[in-house]
Amino acid sequence: MTTSSHDAHIVPFGWDKGLQGRALFLIAIAFSAYQIVVAAYHPLSSQVVRAIHVGFMLLMCFALLQHWLPRRQVPVLAWTAGLLAFTLAFYHWYFEADLIVRAGDPTQLDIIVGSITLLLVFEAARRIMGPALPLICAAFLAYALFGQHLPGDFAHRGYAFDQLIEHLTFGTEGIYGIPTYVSATYIFLFILFGAFLEQAGMIRLFTDFALGTVGHTRGGPAKVSVVTSGMMGTINGSGVANVVTTGQFTIPLMKRFGYRPEFAGGVEATSSMGGQIMPPVMGAVAFIMAETIGVAYVEIVKAAIIPAILYFVTAFWMVHLEAGRCGLHGIPKNECPDPWAAVKKHWYLLLPLAVLVGLLFSGYTPLFSGMVGLALTAVLILGAAVALRLKGNALRAAFWIALGILCSGFYKWGITAIMLLIAALVAICLLIQGGRATLRIAANALADGARHALPVGVACALVGVIIGVLTLTGAATTFANTIISLGQDSLLLSLMLTMLVCLLLGMGIPTIPNYIITSSLAAPALLELGVPLIVSHMFVFYFGILADLTPPVALAAFAAAPIAGVSGMRIGVQAVRVALAGFVVPYMAVYAPELMLQGDPTLWAVIYIVFKALVAIALWGVASIGYLWQPVSWPLRIAAFLTALCLVAALPVTDEIGLGGAALLFAWLAWSKRRSAAA
Repeated sequence: MTTSSHDAHIVPFGWDKGLQGRALFLIAIAFSAYQIVVAAYHPLSSQVVRAIHVGFMLLMCFALLQHWLPRRQVPVLAWTAGLLAFTLAFYHWYFEADLIVRAGDPTQLDIIVGSITLLLVFEAARRIMGPALPLICAAFLAYALFGQHLPGDFAHRGYAFDQLIEHLTFGTEGIYGIPTYVSATYIFLFILFGAFLEQAGMIRLFTDFALGTVGHTRGGPAKVSVVTSGMMGTINGSGVANVVTTGQFTIPLMKRFGYRPEFAGGVEATSSMGGQIMPPVMGAVAFIMAETIGVAYVEIVKAAIIPAILYFVTAFWMVHLEAGRCGLHGIPKNECPDPWAAVKKHWYLLLPLAVLVGLLFSGYTPLFSGMVGLALTAVLILGAAVALRLKGNALRAAFWIALGILCSGFYKWGITAIMLLIAALVAICLLIQGGRATLRIAANALADGARHALPVGVACALVGVIIGVLTLTGAATTFANTIISLGQDSLLLSLMLTMLVCLLLGMGIPTIPNYIITSSLAAPALLELGVPLIVSHMFVFYFGILADLTPPVALAAFAAAPIAGVSGMRIGVQAVRVALAGFVVPYMAVYAPELMLQGDPTLWAVIYIVFKALVAIALWGVASIGYLWQPVSWPLRIAAFLTALCLVAALPVTDEIGLGGAALLFAWLAWSKRRSAAA
């Protein structure tokens, strides 16, 4: 977590980090506890839940990221701003009934509270994400205030300052809109779920499994990065955070076995960002999308699963070809761990994921599924500590069976029974040897979950300014009509314009605000042009993610730069090479929605489009890396690229050209290989 200011001071965080660090640690635990109680029991109205959620985030953000002189021992201004923001959040709770009665007629105090809160949200976002997103939101704010003076269709009728502040800071259209609601419910819970699994040792399990399965193959270290980062991305949903965690191991491993530093960083960045599109958990955007377009989360998962698999097949294929081109080998077999021994040792960590997937696909809400998964993870962590102190395998087995029976009664006894079970395990851990160390793991998971949620939550709150301005002024309709008029004779032109908007916005803002902005502006235009609802939003989602890989401002690439030891720009170029197919698969889904299981696809239609996509991926790999069995000349690489492009459009003639050209190209390369071997 960084800020744009070079003199920013990040307060150390934890029990042993001084008075401020301990205070922040306790606040983070309180934040997570509040979110768990709200998710489990729903004691407050939705508006109050959102307001206190934002208040907690602002308190932590101002206290954690202090822009005052580092030599000052007591940063009064930072804590004052944070406590003020936290206190103002309770204004919505205390005056809840009054605010409902006087909706549309705010008092002077309402305007003051709203203005201060809005200003603090802008400042918190600037501290935690830099100036790009606040400047974009400020431009929308200026448009709402002065847009009536613009010429042409983009002018609006004009709005008073108090009307704008009430719209943005009270109700559910501004900073407390749908993104904040999703952040305060689904997103926070799944980030906390991932934090618990990480603290329990999930990274080690995934790494050992990847090393044991693919580490000894050609280019094994890079394949380990693809597998490990992809699996971790499914539970933490944050590409940049994934780079920083798994990249500490995978990038040095790739460099040690011969991969160029920039290519190693590019592989890690590409694989980590792909975790946001990989079910079952995916990234935070998936939950916002489900809430925005009003479909079940499982429908988003179904639409994402085939493109996500193709994305990681692409990364796997690229590193395989690069290893062949550079003559790189895998890790010696005797140095790789036994993958099944790792699974046997930590099998219980997979249970929460299995339960989560089962609940999601059984029709339960993400909130309920995430709550069950989180509770089960906590029970397993605490239960493992207790089981270790039991003497004898039979007694230990009996304990696990009893715990399983108790957890299986979740549906009958409800969340309260599970909470009481967790409380009992906590009490036992306080009394047994080694139990307090386990409790520290749980406390660290609670604190890390709150801290990891800060960038997401603050972005969701601030981007509500854009949504509020668009709903107030109707500018989204104007923008969509502009795109439709530009691309009314060409769907391809509209898709390219939308892609450019996503990539340009991604040069400085995270995936969530990128998706919210572009889905509000461009997705309706694609819908008007006949693109299915989920496909149009997934198109925007994919390019919002790929923006974090695309130079000149590639957040994931720059996160990998310090570990790889090369510039983020060079890593970004390699990441684009590795993720080349990811830039084209969304286009294929628009022209053939069967790729996202939309419409009413037949089995053969799905098989055909997947086969066509795999052939195109193979061709893009040859074109990008320049190798297949042997080095490939530039004329053949260009031919491979053009042939792959023919497979994008779902037209019989282009498919025939693409598949026929692919067959000829692969046959030529195979014949050249045999001729070279004979020579």
